[in-house]
Amino acid sequence: MKLTLYYAPRTCALVPYVTLTEAGADFDVQNVNTQTNQNQTPEFLALNPKHKVPVLVIDGDPLTENVAIQIWIARQFPKARLLPADPKAEIKAISLMAWCASGIHPHLTPNAKPSSYCDLPGAEESVKQLANKLLFEDFALADKMLAGREWFFDHFTAVDAYFFWCFRRAILFKLDVSAFKNCMAHFERMNLRPSAQKVVAYEKQVVDAFAKAA
Repeated sequence: MKLTLYYAPRTCALVPYVTLTEAGADFDVQNVNTQTNQNQTPEFLALNPKHKVPVLVIDGDPLTENVAIQIWIARQFPKARLLPADPKAEIKAISLMAWCASGIHPHLTPNAKPSSYCDLPGAEESVKQLANKLLFEDFALADKMLAGREWFFDHFTAVDAYFFWCFRRAILFKLDVSAFKNCMAHFERMNLRPSAQKVVAYEKQVVDAFAKAA
């Protein structure tokens, strides 16, 4: 089986990079420079007309959408225990990943592209403030879920990888998330995992390479 992950720095393509690494999967990485609109090229759009990463190409067949990708990885590599074994807990884990994808992620994006949400002159800061209010409500919920726990479930799962990206993205936006003590502790635990360290180091290499090529 040949796996190729289409990846871009700082994007949620970090999530399958972590879970594929956790699974011990053999995969190639194809870097996509979203800053130069490489995700809008005919070649990329042939893989994903939604012009988004990640894309996981499985024996030539592209799979998109992070929740689906995580479920596929978990099912393909069951020994990695990327989803809980109990069916009820598994459904809850999928629900949490869907929340990361359709709830938390959209509340992060206005920090990067406020003009995509409102094109009125001078509206950028207002758009960010409104989005971050919703984002902090998300983090408050996650903080309660993580109270007294190391992970969202009894062991590390793909949910932890997905939330790690969400929380890390907020930190990269220089948002003050220090009030969310349990989320901060989760973030620190994630930073100790070799899979997270690997992708963070790789991200730096790619960012540096893109900068040199500019």
